[in-house]
Amino acid sequence: MPDFEYEKAATESGFKYICGVDEAGRGPLAGPVCAAAVILPENCDIEGLNDSKKLSEKKREQLFDIIKEKAVAYSVAFGSLEEIEQLNILEATYLAMNRAIEALSVKADFALIDGNRVPKNIKIPCETIVKGDSKSMSVAAASVLAKVTRDRLLLEYDKKYPLYNFKKHKGYGTKEHTDLIKLYGPCEIHRLSFLKNILGK
Repeated sequence: MPDFEYEKAATESGFKYICGVDEAGRGPLAGPVCAAAVILPENCDIEGLNDSKKLSEKKREQLFDIIKEKAVAYSVAFGSLEEIEQLNILEATYLAMNRAIEALSVKADFALIDGNRVPKNIKIPCETIVKGDSKSMSVAAASVLAKVTRDRLLLEYDKKYPLYNFKKHKGYGTKEHTDLIKLYGPCEIHRLSFLKNILGK
């Protein structure tokens, strides 16, 4: 379960506002990638908070509002479909992470980043944490905000593109989703660079 050990270590090193950063949507075949940054109060108790992938959709929705209410500051940002296609998914993820950090209403002076790569062009000191969303409370909070925000966006896409059943798979490459792409062809929000193997192009 996540705790505040990483945040405490950063505080002991002289940093005041430590944000956790995570993304959702690197793997799907459709839609943008989403990143969130969250600064939590010291030892903030959010019962049940964990890596968003280990939580039910109902629990994530509940935690979404609690995190926003308790956070010192939070922000959510996107790397667009166009940026994913023009740059690549990794670069688009870096853009989203940096945008989320920059948009915090309280300026962070240190970032805890989920994963093993430092985002390009990050302007503050940071530490990467492999599986950080299951180790750091701030990163876990960011993972929930990013996941819920992106899932809600895909529900809106589902209304616009009902043929693809986005409400069920949220754009991920399930058998149903790939079968629907083969049947109907891609729509405006599909990542064409991700579909080469599926479409045989």
